[in-house]
Amino acid sequence: MKKRILLTIFVLAQMAYSQSPEGDGPHTQLIIRGVTLINGNGAPPQGPIDIVVENNMITDIQVVGYPGVKINAGKRPLLKPGGKELDCSGMYLLPGFIDMHGHIGGVAQGAEPDYVFRLWMGHGITTVREPSGRGIDFALDLKRKSAKNEIVAPRIFAYTGFGQTSGNFDPLKGVPITTPEQAREWVRANAKEGADGIKFFGAEPEIMEAALNENKKLGLGSACHHAQLSVARWNVLHSARAGLTSMEHWYGLPEALFNERTVQDYPLDYNYQNEQHRFENAGKLWAQAAKPYSEHWNTVMDELLKLDFTIDPTFNIYEASRDLQRARRAEWHEVYTLPSLWEFYQPSKISHGSYWHDWGTEQEVAWKENYRLWMTFINEYKNRGGRVTTGSDSGFIFQLYGFAYVRELELLREVGFHPLEVIRAATLNGAEALGADKTLGTVAIGKLADFVVVEENPLKNLKVLYGTGAIKLTKDNEVVRVGGVKYTIKDGIIYDAKALLEEVRQMVILEKQKTGYKIVQPGIKE
Repeated sequence: MKKRILLTIFVLAQMAYSQSPEGDGPHTQLIIRGVTLINGNGAPPQGPIDIVVENNMITDIQVVGYPGVKINAGKRPLLKPGGKELDCSGMYLLPGFIDMHGHIGGVAQGAEPDYVFRLWMGHGITTVREPSGRGIDFALDLKRKSAKNEIVAPRIFAYTGFGQTSGNFDPLKGVPITTPEQAREWVRANAKEGADGIKFFGAEPEIMEAALNENKKLGLGSACHHAQLSVARWNVLHSARAGLTSMEHWYGLPEALFNERTVQDYPLDYNYQNEQHRFENAGKLWAQAAKPYSEHWNTVMDELLKLDFTIDPTFNIYEASRDLQRARRAEWHEVYTLPSLWEFYQPSKISHGSYWHDWGTEQEVAWKENYRLWMTFINEYKNRGGRVTTGSDSGFIFQLYGFAYVRELELLREVGFHPLEVIRAATLNGAEALGADKTLGTVAIGKLADFVVVEENPLKNLKVLYGTGAIKLTKDNEVVRVGGVKYTIKDGIIYDAKALLEEVRQMVILEKQKTGYKIVQPGIKE
């Protein structure tokens, strides 16, 4: 009886929306009417515009009038028999967002793809680069299903963790990579398997050089989280010179900027397996690097720029380090965070990123300075023509899929990016880094129909992209929520973004009802 009631609630919740969250389309022709276009190329907004899509390709982008002036219907693109019109008058349309660091859930987090995909799509994310996860066979299976639109999911670029084996993918038959030739053999096998690239964490210098060189020859992309275990002998500059196409986070960059030391100033009782040690001392790292705009600082930046190197900073994933209470108390946790994921976030000596054993003011102050120096480098890198992308690395450290991506956009604004530069980082820059800018990243004739449609202007307030919307006071002194993505369009298929998020809300409700679970802040007993 209880299950039947819950099912009824779920069905009624879906009926409240204008269409099924499973999507409407694809259509032989789709015309999106009356939008203001915010493109990913840095151009200022323009509208009203009609956008014509035929068989998942943009075939026409037509200015149809002027703000505040009635549109002459006779000058608009004609709808063909069997076509679909989507009236988006007064709304804003952007290219589909690209998350360059999106893990497809995790076993430890209890976050399965259906949950993660809906949170991403509900926030306008139509493309994701997965930088290693449960294995290449797992990722490629989801990639194929997404490409055929058999599932509700962003398109996936699968980057295998270097040396990782899974399912039938074990090119070295269980032998660990210890020689340059083994590294090259693994890289060739990964490409043959169908992966789009490799995610590195570091290795012996000769291994990294062989693997990166081979991967570059094959024309595949690469990313690297330069882990502290290897960074003393192989930092970002070494990787970029060897052919790495992009870096994750910021590890390895301060080390390339050292000029008074060769290793981080570790306390003598430091233990890398102790995540309190790891993250507390990481917050002191940028202060040990060359000063902003100094000769060495400029030299490193200039070389990375010359190598056309991409930086994917993922500012949001470390934000709890500078303001734990803010990240922990984010309003969406109660509604959209699964109990298993909330448990994973809690203070732990085992769960990665749950380092809240003794976190306080001193650690947060150090991390705030860390961010200031880090952000200074990223803003100047952008100003000099460097490519900066947006990635979220959600599922860790109180950062929730989809919501964390919007927070990343806000943090780029804090860095100093103009809102149009933020959108470019979220769209065209990601497409370029993936080698997909001929089909994705901007709204242009000949490109695929990936769009984000929102009723409010995100340039004026990026918070309107959150699934929880932005708070606003009406003329009648009434507090309301505005925004949230209206439509996510991927491959010409129209998804009701709010219906997708409602599905997630129902998933969370059902999980909580199984055990009577309630989110409680750490150390507080009900």
